Amino acid sequence: MNNKINIQKIKADAEKHYSEDEYYCSEAIVSSFKANLDDNIPLEAIAMASGFPVGIGGSKCLCGAIAGGVMCLGYFFGRVKPKDSKTEKVMALANELIGSFTTNHRVACCKILTKGMELGSAVHIQQCVNFTGEVAKKTAEIVARELELEVIE
Repeated sequence: MNNKINIQKIKADAEKHYSEDEYYCSEAIVSSFKANLDDNIPLEAIAMASGFPVGIGGSKCLCGAIAGGVMCLGYFFGRVKPKDSKTEKVMALANELIGSFTTNHRVACCKILTKGMELGSAVHIQQCVNFTGEVAKKTAEIVARELELEVIE
């Protein structure tokens, strides 16, 4: 893992992955963190993110970008052993992430966020690119703060 983080690059790469139809929101965020911060994130983590787009499998529940951000927080701060106390910290960080999003957009529900939009339309895609970048950026800010990483431009 790098000890330096370029938050704007993580944001820009996540947006690029989505806007160029390489990955959906959750996958784009995980991929951007892998490429820009920790190449040890397994490729399988991107695959694990593949079920979250369009509000979790197309159900339009939770915004997939938020799910991707939470996956990254889990990677850096979550537990791998039963009864490890790390859960409280990662839950607090995930709450901070979703709280930031809902402060900006009132809700985290894909169905409400995309109400009246045709799935795949230019306006829908642009909104989701923006959400992907926003969540990638906020996640990177949290990771940088919590790991005390040097922020570079």
